[in-house]
Amino acid sequence: MSEEKKESNPTTGRAALLARPNVLSLQPYRCARDDYDSGILLDANENALGPASLPTNSLDPYDNAMELERYPCPYQRGVKQLLCDYRNGQAGSVGDGIRPEHVFCGVGSDEAIDLLIRIFCVPGRTSGVGDAIMITPPTYGMYKVCANVNDVGIQSVPSDARLRFADTGGIYSKQLPPETKLLFICSPGNPTSKSIPLSDIRKLASSPSYNGIVIVDEAYIDFSSTPSATSLVTEYDNIVVLQTLSKAFGMAGIRCGFAIGPPDVIQLMNNVKAPYNVNKLTSDAAANALKNTATLEKNVREVLGQRDVVEKELNALDFVTKVYPERFQLFAVPGEAKGERAVQGDGGQGSGIALPGEGDALQRVHPGDDWDARKRIRSSWDMLKSTYAEIAT
Repeated sequence: MSEEKKESNPTTGRAALLARPNVLSLQPYRCARDDYDSGILLDANENALGPASLPTNSLDPYDNAMELERYPCPYQRGVKQLLCDYRNGQAGSVGDGIRPEHVFCGVGSDEAIDLLIRIFCVPGRTSGVGDAIMITPPTYGMYKVCANVNDVGIQSVPSDARLRFADTGGIYSKQLPPETKLLFICSPGNPTSKSIPLSDIRKLASSPSYNGIVIVDEAYIDFSSTPSATSLVTEYDNIVVLQTLSKAFGMAGIRCGFAIGPPDVIQLMNNVKAPYNVNKLTSDAAANALKNTATLEKNVREVLGQRDVVEKELNALDFVTKVYPERFQLFAVPGEAKGERAVQGDGGQGSGIALPGEGDALQRVHPGDDWDARKRIRSSWDMLKSTYAEIAT
C-alpha cells in the first residue's frame, strides 16, 4: 500500500475557510499507486515488457533498477522525509519539526505557486469580481503570470529604495479586503536578494488585518544568513514556505521544488495536483542530493566566497554608487534603469531593476564559477561599462 493517500478535503482549519468551495467539495482522482505500489501489479495498464530506453548512463550496462515501466510514487514520501530531516537539523528541531505531511513535492516551486492560486483564489478579475494575490515588486515574475492565467487580481506593495518590504506596517494597521487570499513574500528577494526577518513573517501571519495565507518563497534561502521560515510552519496555520533544488543545490534541470505548510493546505495541494506530477528520474536525483548535503554546503561556501570577490571588484568601479551584498550582487549606478536588460559576459550575467523613489538604476550580476579569475572579471566589467554607457544615453 502507498504510505500516503489523497483524502477527503479538510472541513476545519484555515484551508477550509479560505479554499474555493469547488475545491473543498472535490472528489480527488485516485490513481493506481494510491492503493498498491508493490507485488504483482496488473492494475495500471503499464508495459510489463519494460521501457523502450533508459537514461544514457544506464544503457551499458543495462540498469533498470528504477523500473521506469512502472508509474512513480504519487507523493515522493522518501524525498519529503529527507528534506524534513535536513531542514529540521538546520533549525535544531527535535521531535517538533516539519514532517512529510507538511510537504508538497512538485515540478519546481512554480507548480506550487500555480496550485495555491487555483486552490484559494476565485477567478473573475476580468469581470471585476473574484479574489486577488498581493506581491511586493520588484519580485519573481511567475506570481503575476500565474495570477493572470487564473484570472485572479494582483495587488502590489512595492519595496522601498533600500530594498525593504516597505509597507509591512501598512498591512499591520490597515484591514486588507477579504478577497486578498495570498501574500507572496520572496525571501531572499528575487531580484533584490533582500531577506525578510522571521519577526516580520510572524507579524504578517498573526496580523488581525490579514486573514489569508502568507507564502514565503525561499528559492535562495541556502545563501542567506536569515533562518528559514520552515521553523514557523508548525506554529502558524497560515504560513506556506516554497523551496527548490534549482538554486543552491544546482539541480535546475530536474525541476523539483517543495511547498512546506500546514497539513490541511498540503492535503488540498495533493488532491488537486496531477496524479504523477514528479517522475522517478527526478525523485531519484532529488533523493541523492538531499543525502549529500555536504556538497551543497561546500558549493554554497564557494559561491559566497566568489560573491565577496565580486563585491570588492564592484566597489572599485567609479560608476558604481552602492553594492548590496547578498547571493547575487546588486549594485547601483547613476541614472534610471530603462527596462529590463541582460548583461552577459564571461562568468556572469545581470539585469536592470527599477525601484520607486530611487534615483539610481540598479543592476544585478550573478557570480559564476570562474569569477575568481581576474581576467574574466575585467572582461565582464568592460561589458558592464559599455552597457551602462548605452543605458545612460
